[in-house]
Amino acid sequence: MPSNTGFLNIAHRGASSYAPENTFAAFDRALAMGVDHAELDVHLTSDDQIVVIHDDRVDRTTNGSGPVADHTLAELKALDAGTWFSLQYAGERIRSFAEILEHYKSRIYFHVEIKARPGTEGLATRTIDMVRGYGMTDSVTITSFWKQWLEETRAYAPELLTGWLVPMGPGSQWDDSIVDQSLEMGLTQVCPRADITTPELVEMLHSKGFVVRCHGIFDEALMRHAVGCGADGMTINFPDKLVEYLEEIGR
Repeated sequence: MPSNTGFLNIAHRGASSYAPENTFAAFDRALAMGVDHAELDVHLTSDDQIVVIHDDRVDRTTNGSGPVADHTLAELKALDAGTWFSLQYAGERIRSFAEILEHYKSRIYFHVEIKARPGTEGLATRTIDMVRGYGMTDSVTITSFWKQWLEETRAYAPELLTGWLVPMGPGSQWDDSIVDQSLEMGLTQVCPRADITTPELVEMLHSKGFVVRCHGIFDEALMRHAVGCGADGMTINFPDKLVEYLEEIGR
């Protein structure tokens, strides 16, 4: 099973700076870089299948249009999910969560972000059932911006690691109530946005027993900043740059 001991270098939607996000191509590229942790996003289709895509619409990353939830899995899989990125990836497909788990079992540790807004019934429990079905409870961490999904996960699957992406929304600021809520839920990780992360925040979260995993790494300066603050890991679109930087500083 992948270990990625030390700093958590998590390929964000795969190596998404180099291949279309959340596709086999992006996850394969991360593996080729020597990175065996990856983040992905899940939504429900109109026929109640779990699909791996970031946005709640297909417009940005496929040749289709409209909400993910208005399409069946078969309709989504018929879309081209690669040409928007580069003609080199023409014909890349949206994948079901089952396909991803089947294809990468024992090769990638997945950080699964539950994207849907509260009110989409059963997405967390359905996701967990699939993780359990593939025998991958030791190879998955469940994350979300939405507290409801984390509460549902903790109640339904206390064996799974969980991380809260905080704070909600671009430009939002840290709120100390996040710590008490995270302790109350029994979360493993607190995942602050990199631009608001400080050494003091990381030290405080560590003192409470949390793993600190940053998100929102938009450039190499933020990457270096998160490492310098003492974070335990990050999601990053260009994991090769993080590999190089960690080697450079001897971590």
